[in-house]
This record gives sequence, structure tokens and C-alpha cells, in this order.
Amino acid sequence: MTTKLSAAALPTLSTAAVPAYDRTGLTAGIVHFGVGNFHRAHQAVYLDDLFATGVGHDWAIVGAGVREADEAMRLKLMEQDWLTTVVEQEADASSARVTGVMIDYLRPGDSAAVIARLADPAIRIVSLTITEGGYYINPASQAFDPAHPDIVYDAAHIDAPRTAFGLILAGLLARRAAGVVPFTVMSCDNIPGNGHVTHNAVAGLAALIDPALAAWVEINVAFPNGMVDRITPATSERERTLLADSFGIADNWPVFCERFRQWVLEDNFPAGRPALETVGVQFVPDVAPYEHMKIRILNGGHATIAYPAGLMDIHFVHEAMEDPLVSAFLAKVERDEIIPVVPPVPDTNLDDYFALCEKRFANPKIGDTIRRLALDGSNRQPKFIVPSALDRVTAGQSVKGLALVSALWCRYCYGTTDSGAVIAPNDPSWDRLTAQSRLAKDDPKAWLAMADIYGGLANNPSFIAAFSTALESLWTRGTRTTLDLYLADQL
Repeated sequence: MTTKLSAAALPTLSTAAVPAYDRTGLTAGIVHFGVGNFHRAHQAVYLDDLFATGVGHDWAIVGAGVREADEAMRLKLMEQDWLTTVVEQEADASSARVTGVMIDYLRPGDSAAVIARLADPAIRIVSLTITEGGYYINPASQAFDPAHPDIVYDAAHIDAPRTAFGLILAGLLARRAAGVVPFTVMSCDNIPGNGHVTHNAVAGLAALIDPALAAWVEINVAFPNGMVDRITPATSERERTLLADSFGIADNWPVFCERFRQWVLEDNFPAGRPALETVGVQFVPDVAPYEHMKIRILNGGHATIAYPAGLMDIHFVHEAMEDPLVSAFLAKVERDEIIPVVPPVPDTNLDDYFALCEKRFANPKIGDTIRRLALDGSNRQPKFIVPSALDRVTAGQSVKGLALVSALWCRYCYGTTDSGAVIAPNDPSWDRLTAQSRLAKDDPKAWLAMADIYGGLANNPSFIAAFSTALESLWTRGTRTTLDLYLADQL
């Protein structure tokens, strides 16, 4: 027997921890754009822990979104009073909790309602998880793209904008007109310098409207950088069934995740913030070292295992880690090429951090998929792999492993696995990537010609040579043999 999740059902739930606070006493302090799985497993969980201590009840979340998919999420959560079941899974145990920190979700497309809420003085933070690809970055320059049609539209229609950044700017304008202090804009996306990137988007849009407005944003609005981490797969019928079978809860959109979580933030919140340091958030003067570590070692590690596993028809991440070739490939690339170019991190041993990543990747309960790790390589490779390779070639060091990672991505984008199975499109730029991969089968330089992705690597002789050798081997010998050769230092 299952119990449908709702506020009324909370007292009857015995298999999950429920909010240890009175939700009727919560008031909104945060508007969050992008209410996806990661947000509900991360930021919302930290706030749930905080509220359980009896403080911070004026920091509840109001959801917001700009995509059609956001409306589907809103309706699913509304049916269960904005509650979410979060299932933390480790190899030895699983536990469930219901979080109750969200108290409303504004309808996507209702710009007037969103702007009105953003103008409310009670809202002191606007946070975002809109994915790496949602920041309007020009692929060639890796800078904010003011010519993007969405941004151009918002600049001409700032009273009724369509993007998260347009809505944020419209909310700031309304507060300025009313003499209300600006809210802090806090990105929770997995992007290097996410605060800087968000600042560039908001100020860049403002500059299209009025340079003086952009200058006001520069002076008055805070955009703290932050590093976030928790492995959180997509929700499917598998997770809904597991929740019902194991915990007797029927949740429209539960979140399954690992037990581990980390959040490192710059303490730059002029309008105030919740006391998140009491529930495990690290506030530091400079997030960059933690960010570099996470993006290069963990996210770079995900990219390293994603494409060989995908080409060998491996479905789950833990299954990839069980394959001796994949796990050995990961370890060699990390230890030989990635970790040596990661700057030191305060009070952190990088080898220990990587060992923890290996353990997390191998968690059999998470059900994280190789396809999720392989998603959106055109946005992720320039952030997770290319910077390490650039650092190494600049220092005159070998890039055989990182070049092989790139060649594996190229081979994956051809659209078939080694067995001939079709790989469904898995990138916003899939058509372009597939076309370049097919050209690269005979001319590897065609893949590296994507200068918007490879930057200075595109013309680097040592990277070109290592990439070409790796790609030729993948086509003539296959993935397994190529990995064997690399591990034996014979590639």
C-alpha cells in the first residue's frame, strides 16, 4: 500500500523523515529559477536542515521557471503541496526524507507575477539552476552573447521578458523604482566562476537597454561564486517504483541522490542570507580552488568514463566502474594528467578527494546513467576537459590521456556504439557534432577545427598528434583495445 504525498499525509508517513517544523509559518525569502532534481536534492535539503533547527523560517523558496518543462514540474509539485521526497542511497543503506521548504511556484510565462514577487522586499536572494547551457554563452568567445535572439527580445521587452535574466533584471528595476535594496543573485550551477558568469548575463542584458543601468547593476548587485556538488540522476519510472516499493510513498517527481553533498560559497549577501554555515555550507573568501578541484577532478572524471562506457554499451555509471578497463582508464588519466595541474585547495588532499570520487561513481544504488554523463558535451568539454589539456600543453607535458578522452567523445558523436547500436541525439548541437565526427573519421583535424570548443588546442601540434592517434585507433581497433594500449603506454 502506498500513501500519496501531500501535506495532509505527512503525519501518517512512518518510512520517511518529514519536516520538523510548521510549514504554515514559513515565509518566502528566495525565488529560485530552475526547480529541477539537483536544486531539490541540494539547496532545498540544506534549507530543510536549517528550518529543522528552528531558525530561518523567513527563507522559504518560491519556484520560478521560463521553459515549458518547468510548467510540468510546477503542476506535479502543486499536486503534492510543493513537497519533495529525497531518497539518499548508498551501497549499504537508503533513507528517505520529505522536504517542505518550497511554498509556492510561479507559473512560467506569467512575467507580471514573477516580477511582482521579485520586487517584494521579503525576497532577498534569487537563485538559479538552469544548467551549464542556460547562460547565453557565445561558443566562440566563451563570453556572454548579447546578440542571442532571446536576449535581444528581452532588451526590447523588459516589461515582459522571457528569460530568467530578463526577469531578474526587471525585478531589480522594480525594486530600484520602489527604493528597495537589490536582492543577491546566486547561481547554483556547475560552471567555473558561476557568479561572474551570472553577473555578465544580467549586466550584459542591462547594457543593451541603458549603459547607466548596467553600471548600476555593477555597483549595487551581488553575484557570489559558489561550488555545488551532489550526484543526482534524472527521475524516471524506475525511481517512482523504487520509492513506492521501498518506502510506500507515491511521489510525482521524487529525487534520488547520493548521501554526499557539498556547497562552498563566497559570503557576499548584502541583503542578508540564511545561516547555512550551521548546516554544513562552507563560506570562504575565494571559491575558485574548490571549484577547480571539483570541475576538473569530479566532472572531468565523469567525462572520462562517459564516452568509453557509452561506446561499449554500458548503461549505468556503477557498471562502468565495475569494468576494469574503464576504472583503470579513469585512474590513469586523473593521476597522470588531471590532478597534477589542479591548483592546491585549502585543507584538502587531492588524491583523497579523487579516491572519494571513485567511491561515489561506484555507488550501485544511485542508478546514474552513462547517457546523463555524456549529455551536452559541447558545453561540458570546454569546461571540464579542455582547460586541463591546455594547462598541460602550455607546460610542455603529455596529453595522451586527455586527447583520448576527446577522441572518445568524437567517436561517440558519430552516433553508433562499437557494437553498431544507434546513439540517440545527446547534445543541443548533435547535428553539428555528428557531421564533424563523420568528417574526422578520415581527417581528425576536422573535429579539432571546432575552435569554439577547443580554443588554443585546435592548433597545438602535440594535442593534434595525440588526438589523431587515439581516434585512428578507436576506428581501427575499437574502444577496448585502444584503452588496453593506452594503459600499457603503447598508444
